[in-house]
Amino acid sequence: METKKKEEIKKDLKKFSEGKEYCAKIGKAWKRGYLLYGPPGTGKSTMIAAMANFLNYDVYDLELTTRS
Repeated sequence: METKKKEEIKKDLKKFSEGKEYCAKIGKAWKRGYLLYGPPGTGKSTMIAAMANFLNYDVYDLELTTRS
């Protein structure tokens, strides 16, 4: 990933993580979304893991393709 893009994402994540109280104060939902796309093996899951690590969040990987 380009260094500039990486820094933009980190800045956005930091701003998001610091906004929980503000969102609660104004009655706005505290959420942030990213759309990752690409073929298998291009780093989408790794990106999610890195973002979660940066925010100190847990990640749960659910397999939803099988039925029981």
